[in-house]
Amino acid sequence: MSSTAVRADCAADPAGTLTFDLTGPAAGPASTLLLRRRGAAGDEPGGTVRLPIGGSGPGRLRAVLPASTRLAEGRWDAYVEERGAEGTRAVEPGLRDLRALVDRSPGAGAPGVSARVPYPTVDGRLALRCWVRAPHAEAGAVLAGPEGMTVEGVLYGVAAGEGAAVEARLPGDPARTHTVPLTSAAGSAGSFTFTLPYAPPAAGPVPESQLWQLWLVPAAGAEGVRISRILDDVWSRHKSFVYPGSPAAPGVLATPCYNADNDLCLRLEPAPSGR
Repeated sequence: MSSTAVRADCAADPAGTLTFDLTGPAAGPASTLLLRRRGAAGDEPGGTVRLPIGGSGPGRLRAVLPASTRLAEGRWDAYVEERGAEGTRAVEPGLRDLRALVDRSPGAGAPGVSARVPYPTVDGRLALRCWVRAPHAEAGAVLAGPEGMTVEGVLYGVAAGEGAAVEARLPGDPARTHTVPLTSAAGSAGSFTFTLPYAPPAAGPVPESQLWQLWLVPAAGAEGVRISRILDDVWSRHKSFVYPGSPAAPGVLATPCYNADNDLCLRLEPAPSGR
């Protein structure tokens, strides 16, 4: 830990409340834990949240972010402000006990979901990845088959009705959309499943890598809901969840994947020579 930084151990409870236990030269009882939304959004109303720091034992200080506190979707960086001092000091990540966030299951009647996951940035600072989705389609098991991907999930905030479907959309090209039916799955309310074959999206030209977005349309003519995986302790699935690719058309490889925002996608790309 650097001589000017505060270290924060983080713990989560099942409701999503986060507790930060702080140590370091900048952590004093007159300090505040400042959460600032990254980029220009930090200067907008609601772009900063201040949490009071209080004692929690000998040599330990604590700040608490209640689950009820509103944080906009995005990435939030953590700092400590000292009363009467100019500027802020960095917060470095310590231990993170996020077991309570694994496989969270909000009530079936929830109008939407929110999630906050503390994580270490590439330059060694503490940040939060926050999502706010209403309604929300939570991806569960993803089976990458040789001819298509089969996905199970749970829909929150809206019920699937007549004509429910999933659309694979190629951003920037509205004509490149492929639709498959949505099937209600047995079990908890809102459960769904679908199978997206690789061949139809790959029928068009694939001169370079394409990232197809997956949207759940709960009824004919309804607005689509982005399919994502956010209800656990993984802040970025982009590189940690890797699925096998399969030939989708001559010279085209299809691979289920997540993007940097944990949204489920289908990646099409020219197949390497020899495949």
